[in-house]
Amino acid sequence: MREEVSPRDRFVTVYGFRPVLAALADDRLSIDKVLVAEGARGPSLREIVAAADARAVPVRRVPPHRLTLLSGNPRHDNGVLADVVAPRMRTLATALEARPHERPQTILVLDGIKTPANVGMILRTATAAGLDGVVVPHRGVADLDPLVVKASAGVAFHAPVLRCDTAEEAAERLVEAGYTLVGLAADGSESLFEAEIPSPVAFFLGGETDGVSPAARAYIGAWVSIPMPGDVESLNVASAAAVVAFEVVRRRLTVRA
Repeated sequence: MREEVSPRDRFVTVYGFRPVLAALADDRLSIDKVLVAEGARGPSLREIVAAADARAVPVRRVPPHRLTLLSGNPRHDNGVLADVVAPRMRTLATALEARPHERPQTILVLDGIKTPANVGMILRTATAAGLDGVVVPHRGVADLDPLVVKASAGVAFHAPVLRCDTAEEAAERLVEAGYTLVGLAADGSESLFEAEIPSPVAFFLGGETDGVSPAARAYIGAWVSIPMPGDVESLNVASAAAVVAFEVVRRRLTVRA
């Protein structure tokens, strides 16, 4: 399977006056470039250009349609976009090409999660828990945009994001690399808290409405559920991800003790 590396595998792209200015104002972030729509004017843009110049960040004027194509949101990009270097972002294929002891051991795979707030919160939680990777496919999952960054409280820039095209591709690559694939579902046959979870492992988290996609489901060998004694059918996917992430933490601490 041939890997194609694109800018979307290296950067988190933010757009709009406030997100771009905030990124430029944060000295902890490395900005690759700022794109400004040709013909765009105004005090906010002048402030952004001045901030970019002060940090020696290249500013390029591009046709408005190119900016719209990149942002996907012409109503909110305000004619400006910035590519923020994500130091821990890489392709899933690259991560799996490492030596076995250097590969990520515990991974979350997002499948069909289209609400930016949920993606952002999952990235924040997984990073806080010290998980080794979160697979965010280019298709079927919310883009890593300002809404995701906001929901993650900025952690999305530094999260261990692994990119691929689809959740199905992720499943295929992970199985080939020897990972155990575990799906999270309300009707899972075992409790998350009691199931044996080998390493390396990848947990699949499905979309808010439809769950794990049929294409990815075909590769999953085990299904677990989160016990809910109360009268609630299911958890929000970001909440479920937090339970999974910190169950991993609990097990790691137990082993060390």
